[in-house]
Amino acid sequence: MASEELARKLQSRLAATQEAEPRPEPEHSPVRPKPQEADGACGDSSSELSAILTRRQDINEGNAAPRLTRVFNPYTEFKEFSRKQIKDMEMMFKRYDTGKDGFIDLMELKLMMEKLGAPQTHLGLKNMIKEVDEDFDGKLSFREFLLIFRRAAAGELQEESGLMALARLSEINVSTEGVMGAKDFFEAKMQALSMGSKFEAEIREEKEERKRQEEEKKERQAAFKQLQSTFCS
Repeated sequence: MASEELARKLQSRLAATQEAEPRPEPEHSPVRPKPQEADGACGDSSSELSAILTRRQDINEGNAAPRLTRVFNPYTEFKEFSRKQIKDMEMMFKRYDTGKDGFIDLMELKLMMEKLGAPQTHLGLKNMIKEVDEDFDGKLSFREFLLIFRRAAAGELQEESGLMALARLSEINVSTEGVMGAKDFFEAKMQALSMGSKFEAEIREEKEERKRQEEEKKERQAAFKQLQSTFCS
């Protein structure tokens, strides 16, 4: 009787101990990232890719934000010079642009100054470029080349500077075929400022010359056809 009671006590104590102990959880596969975390990472990469594709599409369609670069028109920006003067300056620029890249670099400027009879030191050449180098690329564009003559005419260059020597020594090229046969570059500038409609008049003359050439071409073609028909008849 006592043994049965003892057995019941042991069973009840064993049952209470089992209930108190935590039950082992069933085994699961490796923990996967929460759906929201995966969606977040995917969303970041997708948005970045979408931004790149949108930017590329805007560039292809011409809708991208414009850059600071602009189309340079020397005839409208440098109105103090005649078209003839600007063309002469362009010829001079291209003559010394031996690399044919649209720029005059340090070595090409060195050659130019030597040809003009005013050789400069390496430091002097660098200072010449630096004085008008607006985009800080270490070389002269055609626009920056024209700035030399504008600043020289405005008295903004030091008398002994290399740029002033360049402007003065190239004065012959500008003056001989410059505005109304001016004797020097500075007189040419003053006369250009007072001419007003000189720019428009030169454009009209060029258009009339092209029109005349087209008419002469048509007359030659008509004469040739008439001659051809005469031989064939």
